[in-house]
This record gives sequence, structure tokens and C-alpha cells, in this order.
Amino acid sequence: MSKVFFIGAGPGDKELITLKAIKIIEKADVIIYAGSLVNKEILDYSKNSSVKIYNSATMTLDETNRVILENVRKRKIVARIHTGDPSIYGAILEQIVLLEEAGVEYEIIPGVSSAFAAAASIKTEFTLPEVSQTVIFTRMEGKTPVPEREKLRNIAKIGATLIIFLSVSLIDEVKAELLKGAYSEETPVVIARRVSWKDEEIHFTSIKDMDKLVKEKGIKKTTLILVGEVFSRKYRDISTLKKSKLYDKYFSTEFRKGKDSCI
Repeated sequence: MSKVFFIGAGPGDKELITLKAIKIIEKADVIIYAGSLVNKEILDYSKNSSVKIYNSATMTLDETNRVILENVRKRKIVARIHTGDPSIYGAILEQIVLLEEAGVEYEIIPGVSSAFAAAASIKTEFTLPEVSQTVIFTRMEGKTPVPEREKLRNIAKIGATLIIFLSVSLIDEVKAELLKGAYSEETPVVIARRVSWKDEEIHFTSIKDMDKLVKEKGIKKTTLILVGEVFSRKYRDISTLKKSKLYDKYFSTEFRKGKDSCI
């Protein structure tokens, strides 16, 4: 048997993929990719003239598993391409369990999450000293249930930076749940649609107006909802910016002795 490679294809931009992933795609005999979520231009990295390509959007778990097993038993290299990084809402564990049961070797190649691509697009970071040191990836409960302790209203009580996936179609419910937590109507929100794609949309708003904006723009899917004080424009002002200790001239580190603050 050969090996199956689970590949994180990144958020959309075909260049936001690792060199390791490209090397696998170049030589793969079989590619199964996650439909419209993966930029089809990534398939152009293939250099195998006889490669077989499957769109998993039209397939069930049993069907993708059958294609994988049939081909690894023929000593073929199989690339299973997922969007972003496959560890976040990637539905790979259910595939892995089947491969382990069949004794098939596999490897996971990480990718760039749309969350991190969003931070790059809006030119910011998710953590700021004295503002937020915690980032939570979560989603609104929909067809897929979540544990009671992880319902959005409970997560929101922490007041951390929230990256909400797969929930823009439930924007009214998201707003209501956030306001049951530690946030106010004025808490900054960023709506990031199709991050890193050519038709990317980034909108700055607040919890108060987030539902109105989403509806006016007709945004229904492939969108992140970013929530938290770290997105406040006031922290773009040097006079109110919260600085870290890392490069503070008065702060000593293993590699640098800080200056005397009394001088």
C-alpha cells in the first residue's frame, strides 16, 4: 500500500499553501478535493498527466473512503485536499478512523486557516496586552449540535477574542447570544467574507449593527465573524496602543538587559 495525505489547502489564495503540500499534489495519482471551498487553481499544481480528480462535495464518506482504499491498494498516492487547515471543522477524524481500521498509512499536512488569513487582511493581531490574551474558535449551534458548556452565550461570558465560523446565516441568533455574554452593543466586529479570494470582503462594524450589515450586503456563507475589543480602531493610535514587554527598553530578557527605568 501507499499513503494518503490530508492536505490543508489554505483559505483560498492558491499561494497560501505549503511547499510540502505542493510537492504531494504534484505527484499524486488521485486527488479528492473539498468542492467549492478549495480554489480549483490549486489543482493546477498537479504534474501527473494521469491524475484522477474527485470533487468530494458530491460524495458521501463511504464513497470517498472507497476511492481512497481502492487506490492505496494499487500503491497510488492519494491527496485528500481540505480547505484552510484540516484540524478546524475539517471532518478528518471520521476519515482517519476508517483508514486506521483498514491499516492504511496517512499523513496530515497543515494549512493556513482562514482565521489567520483574515488577521492578515485586516492588518492586525488577535491578542493585545491588557486587552485580550485568549482567542476562541467556535461556531453557532445549527444542524450540528454543540455541548451545553460551549453554547455561544457561555463562550461569550469570557469576553475573549472570538473567531466564529460557519454561522453568518444565523446572524440574528449570533447577535443575541453575544449580548448575553461579556460584550456590549458597541463591541467591535469584523465580517470577513471569502478571505484571500479575489472577491474578498472585509467589513468593520459592531455587535449592534452586525445583523443589519450582513443582510444589506447579502452575505450568506463562507464568512468569519470576528468579535472583540482587539479590533477597536483606538488601538491603531500610538497614544492608546497597548504595547508588549517583548521590545520594551526597560524590560530584561534572556538575550537583552533592560535599561534602568529610573534614569
